[in-house]
Amino acid sequence: MTPSSHSRKKPPMPLLEFSNLDVYIGTKKALSSLSVTITEGEHIAILGPNGAGKSSFIKTVLRELYPDPNAKGLIFRIKGKDIWDVFALRSTFGVVSNDLQFAFTRDITGREVILSGFFSSIGLFNQTITPAMYRKADEILSFLEIEHLADRPMTELSSGESRRLLIGRALVHDPKTLILDEPTNSLDLHALHAFRQLLRKVAQSGTGIILVTHNIHDIIPEISRVILMKDGRFIRDGKKEDVLTANEITDLFRVPVNVRNESGYFYLTGY
Repeated sequence: MTPSSHSRKKPPMPLLEFSNLDVYIGTKKALSSLSVTITEGEHIAILGPNGAGKSSFIKTVLRELYPDPNAKGLIFRIKGKDIWDVFALRSTFGVVSNDLQFAFTRDITGREVILSGFFSSIGLFNQTITPAMYRKADEILSFLEIEHLADRPMTELSSGESRRLLIGRALVHDPKTLILDEPTNSLDLHALHAFRQLLRKVAQSGTGIILVTHNIHDIIPEISRVILMKDGRFIRDGKKEDVLTANEITDLFRVPVNVRNESGYFYLTGY
C-alpha cells in the first residue's frame, strides 16, 4: 500500500543553490567556481583560514557582491529565486558580524540595538516603534536570557554581551537562517562559553545556522555539516566527523595538528 500524499514528508526547501560562481572584487577573483546547496533549517559551518574568501561568500549570499554573469553553468538562487529585493532578504537571513559590532559601539541601549533590527539601521533615528515591536524585543531579550542588558549602553558592555544583543537584533524578523561571521573573535573563555550556549539554544529553536569561522571550537554540536574553504574555493564538504580530521585540518591551515572530539565539540592540539 502506497502512503498517501499527506503522510509523505516534504523534502526541505533548498535555501541556497549556487553553481560555478566566479566573484570579483575589482580585478581580484574572490570566489572561484564555487558551488554549494544548503537546505532551509540546516546547521552548517564554513571553516577556513583568513583570506580564504569566507566574508566574500557571505556578501554574495546577501547580494552585496554578484557573480560574473558570463560564467558557464551559473546558478545563483535563494529559495528558488534568481532575483531578490535586498530588503526582502531580512526575513530569510539574520546576520551577525564583527563589522556590525564595531558599528554599534555607541551610546545606545541594548533594547534599542534589538529594535533597530526592524529598520536595518544602526540605532534609532525618529522611527515609529509600535507596541508590537516593543513586545517582540522583550520576547527576544527573555529568550536569549539577556534582560539585564536591556537598559545598558553598548559602550559599557563587553564584546560577548554586545554579540548576544546583535543576535537579538538579527532575530527580530524571525529569519529562517542566522549567518554568523567569525562570531567569537575577541571573546574570552567565559564569553565564549556563554555565546556557544546561546547559539545552541537558537539552533534548537528551529533557526538554521550558517557559521563562518576560522576557529574549529566555534562549531557547536548541533552543526552536522562542515565545508572547508581555501583560496576562494570549497575544497571539502561533508559530515562533520568526516571532515574535521587531522589530515584535513593540517592541509587546510598548513600546520600539523591533532583533532580531539569532546562531547560534540572539536579541538586542535599539537600545533
